Amino acid sequence: MLPDLHSSIATLSAPVLPQLDAYVELRWLRALDLAFARLLAAEAPDTPDPVLLCAALASHQLGRGHICLDLTGLLGAPEALLSLPPEGREWEAQSRPGQWLADWRLDALEAQLLASDLVDGDEQGCAPLVLSGDRLYLRRYFEYECRIAGVLKAKVAQRFALPDDLPKRLATLFDPLKDAAELAGETPHWQSIAAALAARGGVTVISGGPGTGKTTTVVRLLALLQSLALEAAERGEGSERGLRIELAAPTGKAAARLSESLAATLSGIRAGTVAEIPPEVGALIPAEAGTLHRLLGARPDTRHFKHHAGNPLHLDLLVVDEASMVDLEMMAALLDAVPPHARLILLGDKDQLASVEAGAVLGDLCLHAGTARYQADTRGFVFRATGVDLEDWQGPGGALEQQIVMLAKSHRFDAKSGIGQLAFAVNDGDMGRVRQVWRQGFGDIGWLQPKEGRDPALKALVLAGEHAHLHPKGESRPCGYRHYLEVLQEGRGQDSEAWCRKVLTAFGRFQLLCAVRDGDWGVEGINAQVAQWLAQAGLITSTEGWYAGRPVMMTRNDYSLGLMNGDIGICLPFEQDGETLLRVVFPLASGALKRVLPSRLNSVETVYAMTVHKSQGSEFQHTAMVLPERGSPVLTRELVYTGITRARDWFTLVAPQPALLSQAVSLRTQRASGLAAQLMSS
Repeated sequence: MLPDLHSSIATLSAPVLPQLDAYVELRWLRALDLAFARLLAAEAPDTPDPVLLCAALASHQLGRGHICLDLTGLLGAPEALLSLPPEGREWEAQSRPGQWLADWRLDALEAQLLASDLVDGDEQGCAPLVLSGDRLYLRRYFEYECRIAGVLKAKVAQRFALPDDLPKRLATLFDPLKDAAELAGETPHWQSIAAALAARGGVTVISGGPGTGKTTTVVRLLALLQSLALEAAERGEGSERGLRIELAAPTGKAAARLSESLAATLSGIRAGTVAEIPPEVGALIPAEAGTLHRLLGARPDTRHFKHHAGNPLHLDLLVVDEASMVDLEMMAALLDAVPPHARLILLGDKDQLASVEAGAVLGDLCLHAGTARYQADTRGFVFRATGVDLEDWQGPGGALEQQIVMLAKSHRFDAKSGIGQLAFAVNDGDMGRVRQVWRQGFGDIGWLQPKEGRDPALKALVLAGEHAHLHPKGESRPCGYRHYLEVLQEGRGQDSEAWCRKVLTAFGRFQLLCAVRDGDWGVEGINAQVAQWLAQAGLITSTEGWYAGRPVMMTRNDYSLGLMNGDIGICLPFEQDGETLLRVVFPLASGALKRVLPSRLNSVETVYAMTVHKSQGSEFQHTAMVLPERGSPVLTRELVYTGITRARDWFTLVAPQPALLSQAVSLRTQRASGLAAQLMSS
């Protein structure tokens, strides 16, 4: 123990491990966090209590999505950083971590950590903890961060030869997409700028909200790159087959949505109705996306994949959609497997929720996106390629920021869309504008303030989609959960793929989303209440076990069945030899349907309601988002924005405590990480 350390660090008021045990009983600390600290204490019995405490807190923060423990933030505002529950009777007999840390100094704490054999000061070594600057990491996550930064820096340095007629090619591909204002030079056409930057570099990040044209941009970008590859092959400089392109997304649902969007766009190209893209080029753009797990070749019951740095993917270009959902560990595995020569394009919405697991990689990459960050040489290149002058966007951005584009114009939500206006206001953190949007009386958004879970207005919403707002186009209202169950009954006894698809499509028209899992207003409570309402209405025969009409979501990957975490299926009845057989039908990313015996599904949960996190990558005609009855650390601006933007035509907010909306809009998600700093370093 160093003699010059502050006395409050040298000795804690109570032995740390028994105190941590008390925190586990209070359900503030995970048993896993305590087990980690105990393991370290067993490996190094002389370890000072402050080091063990910091190790447990680093593990605790990892469980909350943070890559590391921010020591400066810890000592500056421990209660907020650690998301401690408010003062209450359950804490009366315990000292709070904030009390322990009140007099600690950062320099003394860092010195004590570095003096421990359990902590390394950089990536060299094998200690279980790493202190980098004022950030304390579990080693594995520090290594993930370093690997991601290393690969991205290498890809940023890549430059590809471009033809002299690139401006003409870009104009041919993107001029048909420009509206009058953009043609008049009032707004940069960011889609063509994204294509220009992607054509020259090894990595490109394209971020934008719903309807901003990310998929359209990528299809035309791929057409450009595939055309250049085919011309190179004619000159004997490349493969005759052109670029090997793969498209992937984090979940089966997201992959299916990407495939649907691609298929719709490519069908016109291959039919020759999109004059600016030759059919033979369109034929070389894949129309099907798969999951990242499937792409990498996940191995059951391990964290390892078939493809890695020693056995890279066989591709020349990889497009990853819904990149905001990709956690740090998965991104590290993915980048390890991308061949050094290959291009990488990441698509996503930086303002959506970060991944369920630790990390916010897209958020780290786009930390300064939307501000003036393009260097002078980037401005010059974009002007030569597209004719757009980025004078107002020139700034001191880093190397990776020169390959990041924000698509700003939404083609789905305009000034007449309440969903769009509400999402924009929430994303800006402007609660005054949020209230103004509600007061404007848009026909596609509504609000319910139920007094209890059995509220009749909420029941009407769930069963039949009844709410106060009418769609401005005069279209029929969505039908709640009654609709898909009536479709099921109409075709009961059939054994046709068309009927299965019709039921699945009908179910996807309406979805309840919850901010939290527990409580009457969480996933568990809402699912139980909805099942009870449906049973009372005679729409389902049971509220427990397997029954016709039960919708379920996979909660773990099942490689033997080919089903991934997040896949949704519906239990349907089929007649065989006069007997009714139940099978759960899942739509796969490939577009096929898979029937599974209910008895083979061990990791599923009923999904009348799902968390907003689980809804990412999905889209529903009518979305109803249920806020909890009390505040929660997960209730943030990003969560509300993500929930709103899952709705295509109608959105209903269910808020038993309306004041929580204001609290959520004012609270941003911030995950501790050193990735952005590593990418900015030389």
